[in-house]
Parts: sequence; structure tokens; C-alpha cells
Amino acid sequence: MILPLPRRALRAAFAVASLSLSPLAAALDYDASQVYVADCVVNWQAQTYRAKWWTPPGHTPAHVDTAPHPWDTSWERVATGTPTGCPGEPVAPPAGPGPGPDPGTPPEVVTVPLSRLLADEADLTASPLMQSVRHSVRTLDNAHVEAVAPRRAQNPVNVRRVESIVDEATFDYLFPLRQPEYSYRGFLQATAKFPAMCADYDDGRDADAICRRTLATMFAHFAQETGGHDAWREQEAYRQGLMHVREMGFDEGKSGYNGECAATGWSTEAWPCGTWPDGRFKSYFGRGAKQLSYHFNYGPFSEAMYGDVHVLLDAPERVADTWLNLASASFFYTYPQPPKPSMLHVIDGTWQPNAADLADGRAPGFGVTTLIMNGGVECGGSGAEHAASANRITYYRAFAAKLGVPVPPDETLGCRGMKAFAENGAGALPLYWENNWRTEPGCQLVSYQTAFSALKDGDYVRCVRRAFPHVEIIDDTRS
Repeated sequence: MILPLPRRALRAAFAVASLSLSPLAAALDYDASQVYVADCVVNWQAQTYRAKWWTPPGHTPAHVDTAPHPWDTSWERVATGTPTGCPGEPVAPPAGPGPGPDPGTPPEVVTVPLSRLLADEADLTASPLMQSVRHSVRTLDNAHVEAVAPRRAQNPVNVRRVESIVDEATFDYLFPLRQPEYSYRGFLQATAKFPAMCADYDDGRDADAICRRTLATMFAHFAQETGGHDAWREQEAYRQGLMHVREMGFDEGKSGYNGECAATGWSTEAWPCGTWPDGRFKSYFGRGAKQLSYHFNYGPFSEAMYGDVHVLLDAPERVADTWLNLASASFFYTYPQPPKPSMLHVIDGTWQPNAADLADGRAPGFGVTTLIMNGGVECGGSGAEHAASANRITYYRAFAAKLGVPVPPDETLGCRGMKAFAENGAGALPLYWENNWRTEPGCQLVSYQTAFSALKDGDYVRCVRRAFPHVEIIDDTRS
């Protein structure tokens, strides 16, 4: 249940490429159940639109004219009559019966032992990188998270490490203008929820040094994403972070970011939008330190926090009003968004760029975390560093100095010249289950988002049940 598709992450998806479409026999109309890759062109409501980057199901072109910024929607309008279609191969095989009996004949019911499916899943997820990702996104149960408090001797080891680096007085100094919803205890709880954040390492890596770099990186992005950026204030710009809990222009009474909620398809089935008593859909505008947005992000985050997608879909205000406002940042930090690696794996060295990454300018350092955060807007090109990226560098240097993080002179701090993460990069790990499109019941790993995640226990079997409804799964695992 990854989904690390926060609004900032959507901004960072794919760089705009030249239009090169596969020929189609007929016009391609927008389908809310489909994924669209960068440069897909579709017709929708008598207009023609192009996907600027990877677009999940249910994300319609509805916001093109109303989005406050061009990066708030993955679609842009193009001239009517522009040829429609998508570049390269289709995202998924076409719907249909596929190989097998005549479609007019009801499929024969077959049985499959659960042990075989579990063995298949284990084989498909056995790679060291997949196991590392699974380990890094583990969570602590909420009963233990709720017990976390400053200076509590029983706090988890990663929380105690964070406290030793940033105590409450330091947190108050670094974020003097923060909204009261962003509490120090909430910061510790957000750390506790994700034990891989500032964790111990058993392979010789320096856990304290990695934690200091983690905090400096996260705080720099906090300052850019939620800061005041006011030169007239007595507090330096890097200390103006966490001033915004809700997206500017929105409050809990204003509707927004719910245009996809009425669409049909697996996205709204997997993450159904909550409603007010009068039937209006709840609003999923940006909330918290990473401005979590859209129902298809609130649902996976809710599942990570509570094991239930409905909790935050029905009460999205919790992402602003509780410790979840900072936990959403920890969630973003630990979860990868393939082909992007997680920030955690960039900072702790798990992610090592391959030849394709290096050829595209993706080198280790603070700059690649900006590429993960907001690369679609701030990165690439050969000119000067984007102003927002330059801000992040300034803030990172300041936080690094305060937290004792060395900044080598050759560290890549900016992201100009960096191309978007690509499928041939080291972070391109397929994380979702999809029909294997064969007669033998099973699912395959794919890189585009589906309702079934390889990071969630039980989703492989759920995928098989959905893809092969005529199959009866026999539980042979009970003694």
C-alpha cells in the first residue's frame, strides 16, 4: 500500500518529453480506470489533453482550468485534433478473456492451494532490494506510538536517538513559528511509527551520522514546503518551517481535490472517498508537513497508520490536527515511489546509482532528494538552479551546521541537470500486483500503481482472487 503520490510527489514525476505516439485506429477517450504514462493524449469532455507525467486511475483532467499551479494537475490541454494515444507499449494488456475457453462458455472452476500462491509470492519478492524496501516500511503499532513522550525511558531506540540529536529546546529553536499542531511529541511519535527512520544498522554504517543527515534533509524540505520565506522576519528563512498545516487557500469547510471521487474504477473502489451528511465528498487538499493530497494518497496513508483505508478517507482533517501531520512526512521519507527510491535509501546509502542514473546526472547527495521531492518542477535543464531548489540548498546547509552534519565540497546539493528517475535506474523496483494475463492463476509485479501492493501482506492473494474469479483458493496452511 504504497502510494507515495503526495501532491509534491506528483510534481516530481516525469520530465516533459517530445510527443511520439503509437498509431491507433480510433480516438482514445479518457478512461478513469486506466493508468496514463507521460505524453499520453486523450479526449475528455470534447477537449484534448496530454499527460505531463505518470497519472494514476481516476485522476481526470478536471483540474486543468482550476488548479492554482500547473504542477497541481498532471494534465495539460492541447489543440483539439491532436492525435490521441500513448507512447510505446500499452500500460496493461487489453481487457478481454485472453487465452482459454470460448468467452461464451462459463470458465471451469479450478482449485489452487493457498500454499502455492504464498510460495509464488515469496519467489517474486525474494530480491534483496525488495526485502530491504519491505523492511524499511515496517510500522510500530499505534498503542506503542501513543505511549511515546519526550524523555520517556521506554521510547523506541530510534526515538531516543532522535531525542539525543534534537531535544525539545532545539526543536523549538529550529521551528519557532510553527503552528501548534506541529508538536515536539508529535514529531517523536511520527518517528516511532516508522522504526527504520534513524534506526540501528548491523552492517557497520554509522546510525547517528545517518540520523543527523536524515533530520537535516527532512527539516530543509519542511522549510521549503511549509515555510514563510519572509525576509522581513527576525527568524532566518530556514527557521520559518511548519508555518502551514493546511494548503493555503483551503480550510476544512472548503471543497477541493475530490473531483475524482465520483469516478468509477478500481481507484475509488480501493480508496472510497468519505462524504458529508449531505452527500458531498470530503476534501483531500494538502495537509501536514508534506501536504498530503488526493484520496489515492489518503487511503494508502490511512492503511499504513491504521490498517484501514476508511479512517483518513472519512476524517482527512486528522492529517492536519494530529501527529499524523508529521507522520505523513515520515511516510513519504520511508516509502519509495518507483522508479524513484525512498529518501531513506538515498540517505543511508542503500540506493547506489547505476550507470543509467549517473548518465542522467543522478548522483548521491542532497540534490537527489529534491529530485524525489519536486523534481518535475525544480530539476533538470542546463541553466541556473531553480529558485526553490536553491532555497532547499541554503536551508540544508543551515540545518546541517546546526545538527553537526558535514557537507563535503563535492556533494551534489542541487538538481539542475538531473533527469527524472527512469525505468532503467537503480530505484526502478516494481511494487504492485497485476494480473499475469496467463491461464495459470497468478499475478505479476508491475511498476504502475494498482490496488494491490507487494508491500502489503495478503495483497498477492487478493490480486489472484480479483484476476481469476473462477478460481477457488483452498487454505492448506492450517495444521
